[in-house]
Amino acid sequence: MKKVCHKMNHNKIIQNKKIAQLDYIKWMKFILRRSDEVGKVELPITAVIIDENGRCIGRGSNKRETNNDPLGHAELIALRQASWITNDWRFNKCSIIVNLEPCTMCAAALVQARMGKVIYGAEDLKRGGFGGTIDLSDHKSAHHKMFIIRGILEQDCKNKITTWFKKLRNQK
Repeated sequence: MKKVCHKMNHNKIIQNKKIAQLDYIKWMKFILRRSDEVGKVELPITAVIIDENGRCIGRGSNKRETNNDPLGHAELIALRQASWITNDWRFNKCSIIVNLEPCTMCAAALVQARMGKVIYGAEDLKRGGFGGTIDLSDHKSAHHKMFIIRGILEQDCKNKITTWFKKLRNQK
């Protein structure tokens, strides 16, 4: 009897992981649609912060060029909005979903904000802060443990960014 219960719990865990995976894909598709508009002016990076009930409590897109702001990264803008909405700076039970791996500045901010999960599409081998160049989630200075989920709609995310940079180079 004990083995059967364990098996049922294991199947339920697998089912919950599949549901979560579908939610991540749904949100990533939303992000990719949003990044189309952002890409007309900025690098098409978009982020959303989802609370434990699956509600969006913060969203952001790159605004560095628009606002002449070196801190105008999608993740930081989403964090500010979520902090304002929740009246808190701790996000242990929340997830951030972004189409490109956060840079080291944003990764450090997410560690400091105690983000529960970081979910991203494309890896950033030049500036990535969660494995692309360094993994700040696993660094000895990280006082908070977070889950990192990589590669959600990875090819779609890569294509969007690669196409944007090709278009930018062709305009010069």
